Amino acid sequence: MNHLDVAAIEAFRRSLQGSVILPGDPGYDPARAVFNAMIDRKPALIAQVASREDVAAAIAFGRSNGLEIAIRGGGHSVAGKSLSDGGIVIDLRRLNATAVDPTGMTATVGGGATMKDLDGATQRHGLATTGGRVSTTGVGGFTLGGGGGWLDRKFGLACDNLVSVDLVTADGAFVTASERENPELFWALHGGGGNFGVATSFTLRLYPLGNVTVAMLFWAADRGPAVLRAYRDFIESAPDEVGGGAIFLTAPEMEAVPAGLTGQLALLTLLVYAGSETEAQKAFAPLLALRPDGQSVAEMPYADMQAMLDDPPGMRNYWSAEYLRAFPDAAADAFAAQADGMIVPSSSQHVLFPGGGKVARETADWPIPWRRAPWCVHPFGLWTDPADDARGIKWTHDVRAAMKPWATGDVYLNFIGDEGADRIVAGLGQANHARLSRVKAEWDPDNVFRLNHNIIPAA
Repeated sequence: MNHLDVAAIEAFRRSLQGSVILPGDPGYDPARAVFNAMIDRKPALIAQVASREDVAAAIAFGRSNGLEIAIRGGGHSVAGKSLSDGGIVIDLRRLNATAVDPTGMTATVGGGATMKDLDGATQRHGLATTGGRVSTTGVGGFTLGGGGGWLDRKFGLACDNLVSVDLVTADGAFVTASERENPELFWALHGGGGNFGVATSFTLRLYPLGNVTVAMLFWAADRGPAVLRAYRDFIESAPDEVGGGAIFLTAPEMEAVPAGLTGQLALLTLLVYAGSETEAQKAFAPLLALRPDGQSVAEMPYADMQAMLDDPPGMRNYWSAEYLRAFPDAAADAFAAQADGMIVPSSSQHVLFPGGGKVARETADWPIPWRRAPWCVHPFGLWTDPADDARGIKWTHDVRAAMKPWATGDVYLNFIGDEGADRIVAGLGQANHARLSRVKAEWDPDNVFRLNHNIIPAA
């Protein structure tokens, strides 16, 4: 077992309410599998913690044995930061309980919960908050990174709705961060990710929400430039209730897709309306009038919508992003042209997300400079064959390069992998990054929590 003492491991195992999984144990390979199938790392042990005391014990064990510490929530880090070769993984997935306070309009959710856990609990009370765009996303990493989703134009980013966070620090202390308790740490948790401790619980603000209405409008790829112009004009005047995105993809086999388009490159304008189909039909009218090649409009529970675009496990992933200050006709043409480099057929998606709404109006000075950008281009590469890796990665970089003339330079760190220290600064803002470094020095001076978009502690 490398340099680890067997007796020490057994003592650690006995001290936990949860469990310890070692290489060779049943369940080791499933426990170390993450969303990105490119990542194949073999930790020395995986601590499946069941309480904040377990988290503190796991941190202490890792530090005393010189082990690199990885924190796993949803496991969606495209760079595989929730695993460590030869280190210890603190697996939070058992900490997934969600308690809803319908009177206070809040939800308290465990650090290992996914969007499915949160959305299922809040939906029973006719409430919701901004979540990730698939049900398997971890609430923790999503929220600490900022948190944009289908409802953000209406309800703001996930971090805008953060009421408090419970953390276990590098020295094993239990602390709460909120506007009143440790306010500087609370500020840092709005975009600074997992740099400052292990988040074991979040309290989030909720909003009344019945059903949502989802329109999936499919267009042949050669209609892309014209449709993108129309979509741009539509979203720039749409009410906050409208979210969604314009997505080049491999057209799926479904009733809304014409047979001749199935399996081919197509453009999907995905429209999400926070309200009834009657209201949504009026809001969607400008795009519906363009006569898509295929369409589906349906009212459904928000939690069902969240699961609608879940990707199957076992895909190879490579993503990036550029935020744009504008999306003129030339940008629409450049964006559409880059769709030709996608792997088709595959699960890859060439995405244009709109900003605006409550996201842009928020006045809090959180360390997320990208929030005012009106558009985000997100090349989201997913494929199955390792032989496609070089092609998929090149396509992602080509998209970024093509959109540079309109780019702000800012980036949402949850959308990227390892792209260097400059991109981390770009995701946080230079002045914010310096301030975050000082917060890091206070709460994690030894940089114990470094498997993330790492902020180096200030000297």
